[in-house]
Amino acid sequence: MESKVEASVPVHWLTRDVWGMSLSSFFSDFGHEMATAILPLFLISIGAPPAALGAIEGVADAVSSFIKLSAGWMSDRLGRRKPIAVAGYLLTGLTTGAFALATTWPHVLLARTVGWLGRGIRGPVRDAMLADAIPPEARGRAFGFHRMGDTLGAVLGPALAFALLGAFNYRTLFVLTLIPGVLSALTFAAFVRERANAPVKGGNFLGMVNSLPTKFKLFLVGVGLFGAGDFAHSLLTLRAAQILTPSLGATPAGHIAIALYVLHNILYAGMAYPVGALADRFGKRGLLAIGYLIAAVMGLGWMVAIPQVAYLGLLFALGGTFIAAEDALESAVAADLLPAEMRGTGYGVLATVNGLGDFVSSLVVGALWTAVNPAAGFAYAMVLSIIGAVVVFRLR
Repeated sequence: MESKVEASVPVHWLTRDVWGMSLSSFFSDFGHEMATAILPLFLISIGAPPAALGAIEGVADAVSSFIKLSAGWMSDRLGRRKPIAVAGYLLTGLTTGAFALATTWPHVLLARTVGWLGRGIRGPVRDAMLADAIPPEARGRAFGFHRMGDTLGAVLGPALAFALLGAFNYRTLFVLTLIPGVLSALTFAAFVRERANAPVKGGNFLGMVNSLPTKFKLFLVGVGLFGAGDFAHSLLTLRAAQILTPSLGATPAGHIAIALYVLHNILYAGMAYPVGALADRFGKRGLLAIGYLIAAVMGLGWMVAIPQVAYLGLLFALGGTFIAAEDALESAVAADLLPAEMRGTGYGVLATVNGLGDFVSSLVVGALWTAVNPAAGFAYAMVLSIIGAVVVFRLR
C-alpha cells in the first residue's frame, strides 16, 4: 500500500531545486512553444507544402522519444545528471532560434530534430533529479508544481508570439526565442544542485532495463495501455469546430474551438499542483487511476455530438484536468517504484512508452475517425483509458 503523510506533519518540498527546475521548464516551454505557434505560418511563407509540418513534427517527436532511453541510462552509468540536463536545455533553446536562418523546410526539419534531441536528453534526467531532491511524501506536489511551470510557459509563449506578430516578422520572433531558451539552461545551471549518485558499473542498456523492478514494469503496462488511447488533443479542436459549424458557421466555430482549447491549457496548468497535493494526501496511484477514468468520461462525452458551447467546454475542461493528473502523477508514482540509482533509466523507458502511446493513439483514433466515424475513435480511447485505470489501480 502507498504511504500517506498526515496533514499535521510539515514537509519542506518547495526548495531551491524545485524552483530551479520549474523555472527552467517554464523558460524552455515559453521559447519553443512561442516558435511552434508561428511555425506553420513561417513554413507557408517560405513555400513549404502542408505535409512538411507533419514530417517535421513526426521526425522530431520520434527522435525525442528514443533518445530518452539512452539519455536516462547514460546518466545512471555516469552517476552525473546535471551536465546532461543543462546541455539538453541549451540545445533546444539555440536550435529554436536557428529557425530564423532557414530558407527551406528541410532546414527547419534539421533544427527541430536537433532541438528535440536536446528535449529528449533532458527529460528523464531532470525527472530523476527532481525525484532525488524531494522526500517521497511530497513528490506529488513537487512534480505537480513543476508541470504547472512547464505548462504556464506553453500558454504564455504562444500568446506573446501572436501579440508581437504585427510588430515583428517571423525571423525576428524566432531570434527572440533565444532569450528564454538560453535562460532555461542558465537557470538550471545556477539554481539546481545535484545529489551524489554512485555510477552503475557494468550495466549495459538491455541489462539495466531488464533489471528494473517488476512493479515498475507492471506500472508501465498500465501507462502504455492508457497511452495507446490518449490521442493528441488537437483533435478536440477539430471535433468541436465540426460540431459547431452547422449552427454557427465555419469561422465562428473555429474561433470558439480555439478559445476552448485555451481553456483546456489553462486548466492543465492550474490543476497540476492541486492534483499533486491531493495525491500526496490520499495516494498517488489511486488518484492517477481516477485521472485515467476522467479521460474515459471525456471520451464518452465526445461520442455524442451536442452543439452547445457549455457542453463542449466541459469536455475540454475534463481533458485539461486528466492531463494534469497524468503528467504530474505518472512521474511521481514512478519515483516511488524506482531505486535511486536506476531512476534515469526508468524515466527514459517511461518517456518512450508515453511517446509510442502518443503515436499509436493519434494514428488509430484518426484512422477510426476517417474510416468509420468520430464516435468510433473516441470509443476506442475510452475503452483503453478504463483498462489502463484498472491496471494502475490494482498495482500494489
